[in-house]
Amino acid sequence: MHRRLLLPMVAISALAFFFGWFIATGRWSELFANENNSFTSEQSDGKQLPKPDPAFQGKIGETYKDSTPSFPLPLKAPKGAPNVLLILLDDVGFGMCSTFGGPVPTPAMEKLANNGLKYTRFHTTALCSPTRAALLAGRNHHSCGTGVIIEMGTGYPGYTGILPKSTALVSQVLRDNGYATGMFGKWHNTPEPDISPAGPFDRWPTGLGFDYFYGFNQGETHQYYPTIYRNTTWVPQPKSPEQGYHFSIDMTDEAIGWIRNVRAADPDKPWFNYFSTSGVHAPHHAPKEWRDKFVGKFDYGWDKQRELIHAKQLEMGIIPKGTLLTPRHKSIPSWEEQPADAKKVYTRLMENYAAYMAFTDFQVGRLLDSLEASGELENTLVMYIVGDNGASAEGGLEGTFSEIASLMGIQLGLPSLIKKLDEIGGPLSEPHVPVGWAWAMNAPFKWTKQVASHFGGTRNPMVVSWQKGIKAKGETRTQFHHVIDVVPTILEACKIPEPKFVNGIEQKPIEGVSMVYTFEDAQAKGHRTTQYFELATNRAIYHNGWVACSQYGLPWETAGRGEGFVNAPWELYNIEEDFSQAKDLAAAMPEKLKELKDQFLVEIKKYNVLPLDPRFSERMDPSMRAAGPPKTSWTYFGNNVWLPEPIGPQLFPRPHSLTAELTIPKGGAEGVIACVGGQSCGWSLYIKGGKPVFHYSFFEIADITITGSDAIPEGKIVLKTEFTPEGSKELGGTMKMFVNGKMTAESKIKRSTFRHGLEPFEIGRDSITPVSPDYKSPFPFTGTIDKVTFALTK
Repeated sequence: MHRRLLLPMVAISALAFFFGWFIATGRWSELFANENNSFTSEQSDGKQLPKPDPAFQGKIGETYKDSTPSFPLPLKAPKGAPNVLLILLDDVGFGMCSTFGGPVPTPAMEKLANNGLKYTRFHTTALCSPTRAALLAGRNHHSCGTGVIIEMGTGYPGYTGILPKSTALVSQVLRDNGYATGMFGKWHNTPEPDISPAGPFDRWPTGLGFDYFYGFNQGETHQYYPTIYRNTTWVPQPKSPEQGYHFSIDMTDEAIGWIRNVRAADPDKPWFNYFSTSGVHAPHHAPKEWRDKFVGKFDYGWDKQRELIHAKQLEMGIIPKGTLLTPRHKSIPSWEEQPADAKKVYTRLMENYAAYMAFTDFQVGRLLDSLEASGELENTLVMYIVGDNGASAEGGLEGTFSEIASLMGIQLGLPSLIKKLDEIGGPLSEPHVPVGWAWAMNAPFKWTKQVASHFGGTRNPMVVSWQKGIKAKGETRTQFHHVIDVVPTILEACKIPEPKFVNGIEQKPIEGVSMVYTFEDAQAKGHRTTQYFELATNRAIYHNGWVACSQYGLPWETAGRGEGFVNAPWELYNIEEDFSQAKDLAAAMPEKLKELKDQFLVEIKKYNVLPLDPRFSERMDPSMRAAGPPKTSWTYFGNNVWLPEPIGPQLFPRPHSLTAELTIPKGGAEGVIACVGGQSCGWSLYIKGGKPVFHYSFFEIADITITGSDAIPEGKIVLKTEFTPEGSKELGGTMKMFVNGKMTAESKIKRSTFRHGLEPFEIGRDSITPVSPDYKSPFPFTGTIDKVTFALTK
């Protein structure tokens, strides 16, 4: 029988058997007993997500003529539920933006504040990933397994770097209650080993409740040459810096386009947009026309700048009358003791930093203006959080032309900055301000990012606006709140219950408290009475208007902090009377200090904070997160491999070999065989001019090109390199190159490192910026790469 006839006949026979069985067993009546048959459970009350399928509301008769269909209705958000726009800036100090008394004009933020509320006692965790996890989950960062950034997970419950499935994010809660959900910009909450084409993808944004993601997955990216993902796939940037490209513009365009497309498809569906800007995390990149706006604006230096901010904050009522300006710590140099050349460099770095902040606020303004123009803004709950932590001191005491070098513990020094002064903020730079400017931007508080013990690290302002839902305009709110309070605020405003089960998994209770009670009542008594803070043993406890805290280590010294935290002194502040933590009462009130320290122990045991661990960059060792013994060899096939560097072969500074089995076509081949990194730091093996070439660059410290003496033959060949460390503290060594077993080059590499910046490991091309100045990206290999094997050697 013809196959096209056979399939329908089988289906008919099966249907006949089904009905025949009911008739033969006397159960025909059961099939039609209920005119409103329900094949699924009744609608959920919202405590279980996803919601079960709706009950069938039609009627089933013997035939379609006496039956009534009823399509399942689409999932709908509560009637009148607002859109939610959650804006998060990065590494912005309390005293940076003009909205809160700072020197950098932020007109979009000010306009929003004039139509909403300013929160001056809002707090974060003092670091990127922890704040972001707590923000979206509504639980403390250790409860979310994110006690430090995800690259530093140590395997304890509070430090896995893996968001537990028992702490569902607000994105999933809103999506499963009828919202469209989109995320744009910086994520930094996916375990580093999962950021690969193999996934798993359940802890990417699209696996955690976001319908759409456009941004970068790790802690930072180059603004002119970013590593961008659309959903779970790497995509190249749409145009070059010469054509006006900057990631902040790009992500804003994408966010505006996404909202417009959601509304075009459904005029009534509310949306949740998590707009997580790169600004102003290093590298600090601002277009030249924005940098030019700030020339000469900071010539008086960081000490005077703090005084000016403090005075403006008092004048505006941002801080209470009588609030003291905390003094400069002895570890931070004064402005006056800096030489003239240094002042010139530091001023230029600050001008660029300020320009980046102003430029970022401008992009936020574009997004808000688009909502106003389309009529969406009126019923949009906007929460504009001014930083995921305080301003960053990770640029070191002198600042840097390359913040990646600084994070590796390498200070390139003033000569490097002086030589490249006019490039600061442009595509060839990766700059970061010196500690003094970061400290200034946190006025009136002590300390900076990473220091969770003091408000310089944890107090970030916030603006909330909801034209349709908040009557109060242009007012200030002073209740003590924390980033974990954002989720319950959103849920209450949207009239959506906290789920108890998500995907069948029982949820940890949300640990935040809603701030909706503050919307119309400036004098309402604060609902948050206790909050702990901890990051790399910098720790504090807020309880009923008091703060006890202990600071340990310097945030610009990221390694070798030792175990002295055990005996680090504690401080005590009555922050109801001392807004800036300027009057330490520990010696005068030992019993009160003991009470708070005891409360701190209660809180950290409750929220997975133990064990306390002072290590910072030491936790970057990938072996801490490896399952089983560490890999010693890696094999790849073909001309099209693209992986984040931590997922690729871990070679330098260890002894290793690279063996490439190639097919060279008639007439020869050229292009990149394998590479990692980009224009400031990386390595590349390629063929050019018929000869093999290996290039290694390490910022300005090492820049070596090794060219083979013999031409590459046609046909099947084996190209091999071998690196032998010399055992020096600079991690240098000898590189040899072989073609078909014959050595064709040998040279020294002065300095190497285990990480090479922000760009990926690739085989067959160099996609973003060229590792070697000898070629232009992507410089694809024109032969065939049969196999490439990397192996660690003894």
